Amino acid sequence: MDKPQRAPHTDTAECPFSPRRAAGIAPRLRASWRRSERYGLAADELRPVFTGSVDTDSLLYECGHEVLRGLQATLANEPVSMMVTDSDGLVLGRMSEDSSINRSLDRVHLAPGFYFAERNAGTNGLGLALADRTPSLVRANEHYCTGLRGYTCAAAPVLDPVNGGIAGSINLTTWSDSSSELLLALAQAAAGNTTSLMLARSAGRKIRPMPRGEVFRVYADRLQQPSTTFAALSPTWTNAVAQARTAFQQGLRVAVIGEPGAGKTALVSLARRELTRERVLSARPPAPEDIEAWLTLWVPELGKDNTCIIVSDVDALPAWATTELARLFSAVHRATDRLQPFVITARRDYAIPEELRPLVDAVVEAPALRSHPDDILPLARHFVRQDRGRAVTFTSAAERALTSYDWPGNIRQLRKVMREAAAGATTIDLHHLPAEVFTSPGRPLTRLQAVERDEIIRCLTEPGTTVAQAATELGVGRATIYRKMAQYRIRIPEQTTNR
Repeated sequence: MDKPQRAPHTDTAECPFSPRRAAGIAPRLRASWRRSERYGLAADELRPVFTGSVDTDSLLYECGHEVLRGLQATLANEPVSMMVTDSDGLVLGRMSEDSSINRSLDRVHLAPGFYFAERNAGTNGLGLALADRTPSLVRANEHYCTGLRGYTCAAAPVLDPVNGGIAGSINLTTWSDSSSELLLALAQAAAGNTTSLMLARSAGRKIRPMPRGEVFRVYADRLQQPSTTFAALSPTWTNAVAQARTAFQQGLRVAVIGEPGAGKTALVSLARRELTRERVLSARPPAPEDIEAWLTLWVPELGKDNTCIIVSDVDALPAWATTELARLFSAVHRATDRLQPFVITARRDYAIPEELRPLVDAVVEAPALRSHPDDILPLARHFVRQDRGRAVTFTSAAERALTSYDWPGNIRQLRKVMREAAAGATTIDLHHLPAEVFTSPGRPLTRLQAVERDEIIRCLTEPGTTVAQAATELGVGRATIYRKMAQYRIRIPEQTTNR
């Protein structure tokens, strides 16, 4: 039977921002209330968006459902409803053996097919976890909408094991008068187990770690001189630099967008260096729980003369942090006759957080490396000289391998490859390059497949080795080598002449 005494509290007399409610509430929750109000949500009306289709074939749902099924077995007699959502807050699945809480949650639409992101349902556990990218607990009256104040919700983001982004969330909801001390810990454990299971089922690829601790990278004329090489690159690159330089000259507030590793910070540094000599500090987001310490480190530099702060990857910041950035940037906004003291970067223009968009006057795109392949070899030589202090040479086969590769990690990946390739070589040949350079994107490989692929590439890239010789060394036939090359999308320069 239902338990009327535990029905959600629906007192509508008190607005979300009354002094009584705000007293003692964490800043993150107050920031979430303000966002909820800005979205136009009514505190006394809960109408989340419904979709007619839910993707139950995804790896996230499969793994999250399996983890929650195991957790349910340990909470069989507890009034806890467990949910898995996607990154947009869409509830994909819900499970609980407590019929009363299930029926109660149905009445507030916290059920599969409904979006419970912050902009759809106001401040709530799963919405806050997704907005701030960190585990969140929202109790009773901390919810924005009165219809949810009969519950306590704990949620934790689920990380995508391949790209490190937010894949979705695990949400645990119970009655507001139930004990909630362990609820958040259980949600975090379930989210972590879901990521681990996704990793295991995505063919064993390594999880990309969340950033931690990197705050500043300093660009200044007396420390680095990248302009000689970078200024002589192809029109695709130099036109992007010129576009940024013009925007800075006009006193515009600039956002630079582009794929990870495309050189967004370098583009800003080059464009501004042509206008003035200044410190350029690049503040890269740490893990969500380190944001407060991160802000205290670089905020004192914001607005100082001859200093530019580049806040990178603002699309990866928690929602409360972008609110704080908007406040800080508004306070230091300069007149148009001076260079703006800040620049932001993001992957795409539409990914720039809503609160920061009014502070952007111009958007410049840093081109992906594959769109200006003529720059690959000049940059490769530049990185080797920078790391080793002297130049090395490249064989023609190595040059062809570098220029024919797509470089999904862009300039950052090229620099890493060059650092490894030139570690012990004065002439870089095929066998000095990592296996990734000889393969094109395909399905994820198991560890065994990756070892097999790398061994085939190792044999084929040895100087003077033919396919027949590689087959003999590996103990297989030539036909097997060709079949494996097609399977793993291996392409070795000069392979057509080394048969």
